[in-house]
Amino acid sequence: MKKRFKRKKGPVRSKKVTFDGITFASGLEKYMYIALQKAKIHSIYEGATFVLQEDFMFNNESYERQANGKGDMVNRGQKKIQNIKYTPDFISDSFIIETKGRANESFPLRWKMFKKYVKANLPHVTLYKPQNQKECDNVIELIIKKKKEDEKK
Repeated sequence: MKKRFKRKKGPVRSKKVTFDGITFASGLEKYMYIALQKAKIHSIYEGATFVLQEDFMFNNESYERQANGKGDMVNRGQKKIQNIKYTPDFISDSFIIETKGRANESFPLRWKMFKKYVKANLPHVTLYKPQNQKECDNVIELIIKKKKEDEKK
């Protein structure tokens, strides 16, 4: 009898991994870190946080239930809305890498907002988003290739 493969359901919960004194949010981040080290490519793990949308005061009324969906609808307006931030996994002066195995539901929107930020503020930066170890290896090859092309110019 063949075992059936079951897809994981529910929220994404990757295991935190510590290596070289750094606590990575996933094994894929650790793998990317080691690959960058082996290739002697300099980058900083979670080296910068970008504000994608500034905070603002929401003066209107807004009737909503609590975030957990329980209780009565109450006015949750007339308060400060926090800014939206994004911290990529690896950053250098020429590239940003976001390793993403299984994305949570907010990631695609945040990633689009980050791309818009990069377009407007970091036009010289190349983005990479590997989703498995093979793609991490491919990112290393792409970075090395781009570096060699830039040196020829």
